[in-house]
Amino acid sequence: MEQKGPNSSLVFTMKEAGISMVVVLPCFLLLLLFLSSPLAAAAAADAAFSEYSCNGTTGNYTANDAFGANLERLTAALPADASAAPSLFASATIGTGPDTVYGLALCRGDITDARACSGCLDDAFRKLRGLCAGVRDATFYHDLCTLRYSGDDFLARPDDNSPVINAMDANSSTYADWDSRNATSQSLFLSRVDTLFSEMSIYGSYNSPARRFASAAMYINPTLPTVYGLAQCTPALSPAQCLRCFQGLKELIRQWYDGREGGRILGVRCNFRYEGYQFFGGSPVVRIGFAPSSPTGSNQKKTLIIVLCLSITVFCAMLVGCLLLIRRQRKGGGKTKLPHLPPHSRSSSKTEEALKLWKIEESSSEFTLYDFNELAVATDDFSEDNRLGRGGFGPVYKGTLPDGTEVAVKRLSAQSGQGLVEFKNEIQLIAKLQHTNLVKLLGCCVQEEEKMLVYEYLPNRSLDFFIFDQERGPSLDWKKRRHIIEGIAQGLLYLHKHSRVRIIHRDLKASNILLDRDLNPKISDFGMARIFGSNMTEANTNRVVGTYGYMAPEYASEGIFSVKSDVFSFGVLLLEIVSGKRNSGHQHYGDFVNLLGYAWKMWREGRWLELVDQTPGDGSEAGTSMMRCIKVALLCVQDNATDRPTMTEVTAMLGNDGVPLPDPRRPPHFDLRVTSDDEEEDDAGPGVVRRTRSHFTGSRSTNEVTISTIQEGR
Repeated sequence: MEQKGPNSSLVFTMKEAGISMVVVLPCFLLLLLFLSSPLAAAAAADAAFSEYSCNGTTGNYTANDAFGANLERLTAALPADASAAPSLFASATIGTGPDTVYGLALCRGDITDARACSGCLDDAFRKLRGLCAGVRDATFYHDLCTLRYSGDDFLARPDDNSPVINAMDANSSTYADWDSRNATSQSLFLSRVDTLFSEMSIYGSYNSPARRFASAAMYINPTLPTVYGLAQCTPALSPAQCLRCFQGLKELIRQWYDGREGGRILGVRCNFRYEGYQFFGGSPVVRIGFAPSSPTGSNQKKTLIIVLCLSITVFCAMLVGCLLLIRRQRKGGGKTKLPHLPPHSRSSSKTEEALKLWKIEESSSEFTLYDFNELAVATDDFSEDNRLGRGGFGPVYKGTLPDGTEVAVKRLSAQSGQGLVEFKNEIQLIAKLQHTNLVKLLGCCVQEEEKMLVYEYLPNRSLDFFIFDQERGPSLDWKKRRHIIEGIAQGLLYLHKHSRVRIIHRDLKASNILLDRDLNPKISDFGMARIFGSNMTEANTNRVVGTYGYMAPEYASEGIFSVKSDVFSFGVLLLEIVSGKRNSGHQHYGDFVNLLGYAWKMWREGRWLELVDQTPGDGSEAGTSMMRCIKVALLCVQDNATDRPTMTEVTAMLGNDGVPLPDPRRPPHFDLRVTSDDEEEDDAGPGVVRRTRSHFTGSRSTNEVTISTIQEGR
């Protein structure tokens, strides 16, 4: 094998190296590491799960009686009907009188192959007919499908106003199954699973009407594994019913969780599973936290296992080369250092070529094309000590240029397609913008696989770092918060009206508001932004992006965005600044599932002072200002986009306390709340549970909330 260094080639064999054990031992250790790794565990876990229940309380049948004949017809028809439906779901009623057979078939939400769905259901029928021979009620759970048939009408749809969705029917067992691996930190892991399920529950209930399904990934930190989840309801349930069904499962998770790294709870009408590896196909539709730079789909697991085995061999060979190279360099009396190239110039050819290829031009002489080596030196070779955090498509580093200028370098993860579109978009948009309340893009670097954006450095980080922290929050008194609110409003007004092109930000949130040394706010992260024509009132997209909790309902549900969708996000942000509370889907405020409903209630009852993070003190001026900001925020988050003010009107409302304000209408999904019931448990038999401690009361509004893919980052 040949190992190439910077200036010479080194050719050797294992015998010549004289370090056979150096090769064998690392290979053996790596093999052991692989066998104990999550990937190997995932491969072992690929063995299909199945469970079944035979409920003899509903009576028996014979193959020759009327029920047996009807069941035979159901067996022939239901798998074909389910696999032919876009939702891969079907229910059927066959026969009359006491011999009627009711059936339900559902395939997992990530399945796209109708044949796989049909095959799973055919196999489920075959096994149930043998395992539960002569029993009139049977349920079969498989990794890929759920099947139930019964002589009782379990298909009767619960009324929307029913306090309990009997998702885990009395005649059908609810199963819990846990992996053998224990979580590293059990209490912390449970809280992560709880958050994961909360986000998936809302997304699956409202954003996928055809399949009532959500898959998700929660990226935690290097000490804890990424948690993957899947939640699904039968499409026959309404969004509110589905959400209440999920809430029932959530309570069971809290009661039955025993510290394992993976598990599932299965009911006929809804189910949930989570693991420390990706067990479903495709990309997660919900992402929480910061994704690794190179996420891998579970549909490539087998290939990855093979590739990993080959990589171990290659790695061992490379290890030999590295050891010999290090030995040679040490003998040479020094180590290879990062070459320090001359400072950047206007002729950074590789960057210029890439920009021309993307049809992007430098907007002004203030936009600089940087060399990779210059930014590497400025950030101390992108050291961990200089890392400020991780953005939407890669880490962000603090750097110091040769002239002493401090910068923030946003580095696109190498060879990552995710974020490349946003990278191009941000250069096209923000390089043309100049405003004191917008973060300043100083330049960029595009050199082979490396793509970086260089911004002005803002030492006070982002707004969420202050307002959601109990220790730092008090340092932002109302005067400073009012200054931040007005600055954000001015920046958004510039984007909507005064810039050379009208721009819709589409991802306005607390973590995207950066603060300079004087706590002046600057809107950042324009990767999701879109240019809007001067004669356009709204546009539509099939790629709904943004962050749950900040998206306007018409954008989340139909992909319709406009200046009014940014206004909605500003209203949410304004309420968060005033209250110091997050408008998050997994946090409850009283009996409300989000901050908007709680704020509306406090406003209508004249108890707005209970909402604010800081009391106004003796003077009435601060109190009046707080009250006005809350009212402006509620005007911005009204359900109907036409009812919301423009940013021109918002800045006028905030800047003139004497101007009377109209009364706001209630925010979307005001009726979506949490209520409590006593826990109930019946004695229908082992494994048969009907429990619900809390559930959501669905709104009767025709405008149903929909949640898009969650993408965190700065």
